[in-house]
Amino acid sequence: MTCDLSDQNCVNTNSFKIMKYQNRRTFIKNSMLTGSAFTINNPLNIFSQDSIKPLKEIRIKEVDSNFEREPLIRPFGFKGGYMSEIWQTVSYLESYSGQHQIGLCTQNVLWSDANVFSSNSEAAGNALMFAVTEFTQQIIRGQTFSNPVSLLDEILPKVYSYAKKVTSNTKLRKTFALNALVGVDNALWLLYAQENGFKTFDDMIPEIYKPCLSYHHKNAAAIPLMAYNIPINEISEAVNQGYFFMKIKIGQPGTQQEMLEKDKARLSAIHSAIGNVRTKYSKDGKLPYYFDANGRYEKKETLMHLLDHAMKIGAFDQISLIEEPFSEDLEIDVSDIPVRLAADESAHTDEDAIKRIEMGYRAIALKAIAKTLSMTMKIALAAHERNIPCFCADLTVNPILIEWNKNVASRLKSFPGMNNLGLIESNGHQNYKNWEKMMSYHPSNSGSWVKAKNGVYQLGSDFYENSGGIFERSSHYENMFLKK
Repeated sequence: MTCDLSDQNCVNTNSFKIMKYQNRRTFIKNSMLTGSAFTINNPLNIFSQDSIKPLKEIRIKEVDSNFEREPLIRPFGFKGGYMSEIWQTVSYLESYSGQHQIGLCTQNVLWSDANVFSSNSEAAGNALMFAVTEFTQQIIRGQTFSNPVSLLDEILPKVYSYAKKVTSNTKLRKTFALNALVGVDNALWLLYAQENGFKTFDDMIPEIYKPCLSYHHKNAAAIPLMAYNIPINEISEAVNQGYFFMKIKIGQPGTQQEMLEKDKARLSAIHSAIGNVRTKYSKDGKLPYYFDANGRYEKKETLMHLLDHAMKIGAFDQISLIEEPFSEDLEIDVSDIPVRLAADESAHTDEDAIKRIEMGYRAIALKAIAKTLSMTMKIALAAHERNIPCFCADLTVNPILIEWNKNVASRLKSFPGMNNLGLIESNGHQNYKNWEKMMSYHPSNSGSWVKAKNGVYQLGSDFYENSGGIFERSSHYENMFLKK
């Protein structure tokens, strides 16, 4: 690892210390593969926040789960498909010490595996993912853990195997299993913090991951999503409200040629509407464009045609990044593409992220709210060690999960071309029919950091002191599990 000495926020961690953590992590991983209980009993736990005070061993006694179906304002289109509702699943965990915590998950079958979505009814696809969550809770009942990351590493192969079985899909994308694990993982982190007396997100971050989550930005850009069917006037209205970092869905339905022509026309219309607007948050003063193709482009040449069009209409220089232009099965060198490409769903794990970086991808979209906080920390560290910038993308999550994403985004190094701020996509307010009611479930919904103002989330000391409210209990979700 190299550390930018000009970076005033860089954690003072020398290379030997990082190497030491890496060796311990590798040793733990290898020990787990041989069935060792090293991560539970090792007194030199790499996740310990204090070398004197060991982490508690936490045993899961009771588990429970539930879900709610939230309708959308309009069909939400990407990857060539459309969703009409999104399931919010809820995981309850109780330890033998009598403590309990609740974790939330926003399911997205279309994002996590489009084949499962297209092979089943929308409700059936969601039910399959919920079944994977329930399976996970049953296998961790009675288990003892000292940190959530090691437990995730232990159970993920079993959960992924079950997910392939229940979906009858031997080529199931691992993100389907990770998405199903989000609520369980969040509950594990909250229980871990509660049992060990951690009061803030900073306290909760294991030492090994602090170098990649060391910032405290005062602002984070709120990135709205412009799906296929969002009218141009709504995009202009968002800009007038102060939003300045546009995420534009490309890769529209149809053949490759039809898709390309639709995408070119969409780009032209958007650039014509907002291309001349200026912002103080980018270094060149222009609005950055963030395209997300969700793997719809089958060839480099097709993408280059879109970039040629962007050059022709004067939009090329405003392209900050293109996320997942190609299918993850298309393992090709992309280092010759003249814009920054970002990996999202293809970077299932830290190992996958490293592979994408080696292929020429120059950014990683982190999704603590879609791949678990545990896996996100591992991916963020892998990117940090290779000087690859990260940002936080959304999964159209509920208001409380936005705070989990915000806690990560606010601590990442500022994205290239931006003026010292975090980046977080959040589009729930654009898509949920009952968004205001969902906001009422947020225990800190009146916090100054909760709603974007003029396109940014303002992250003062109260945000960091309260960790966005993620440690507060939501009466709405608590009431789901009141003993009858």
